[in-house]
Amino acid sequence: MPLRVLHAVAAGWGYLLFRVPNRARDTTLKNLRACFPQQSEQEIVKLAKSSLRSTACTAMEMGKAWWLPLPQTFSLVKETEGIEEFHQALEKQEGVILLAPHLSNWEIFGLYICQGVDSTFMYQPPKLPGLDRLLKKVRSRGGISLAPTNRKGVAQLLKALQRGEMIGLLPDQVPTEEGGKFAPFFAEPALTMTLVSKLIERCKARVFCGYVQRLPESRGFKLVIREAEPEIYNANLDESVKGLNRTVERCVMDAVEQYQWEYKRFRRSPDGKSFY
Repeated sequence: MPLRVLHAVAAGWGYLLFRVPNRARDTTLKNLRACFPQQSEQEIVKLAKSSLRSTACTAMEMGKAWWLPLPQTFSLVKETEGIEEFHQALEKQEGVILLAPHLSNWEIFGLYICQGVDSTFMYQPPKLPGLDRLLKKVRSRGGISLAPTNRKGVAQLLKALQRGEMIGLLPDQVPTEEGGKFAPFFAEPALTMTLVSKLIERCKARVFCGYVQRLPESRGFKLVIREAEPEIYNANLDESVKGLNRTVERCVMDAVEQYQWEYKRFRRSPDGKSFY
């Protein structure tokens, strides 16, 4: 089905997500109110509606990300920005860390950016064995290696960087207590992964952050990739983690409504109180 048809279905789905009481709507509103306190309630509601519609679009697009022949998936990307600098960094073979936040369709972004690149992506194995097999199959297309979110997977990432290759991480997932530090995310304290900072310390790799932005009128996507904020290279772990969140924030602000605001990013809090 063409994107315009998928997005038309997603528009109806997104409408229902906002109108019918559900967890996604409640979490989206809670996150937006916390992250954008300067916005009026009317503006928050408008943004929440757009966000839920975008989330539905991402879900409807997964068939194209997972099952289309790769050339057809790549053809969905109509514009690129910053990809030349990214490739120049790869050519130095000193290791590159790629951050791919939950912004628009991260599956299409990952497949496109890894064309012809030796790459290893960390992923969270789902509890259902069948779904795990599916994700391994579709995400490893094009030669991408997958590393689980455990010690074995971290060792796999480190070895890839030491070989001068690229690794990919989702930087806005809530880590375990031992694997994270609290740092501001849009001024709200969020438990944030320390893995990126520790890998930089070990390998001195360059860090980039990117996403694909959904274009108007279902025309496809624009791929944007840029180097991370300078603070991420700070030897102080607290400052480095703050730099990681600022890097993600910068990307999110390019297309706020296309971020996955229904994710419970603040489910862990410094005082142990429930945010949601």
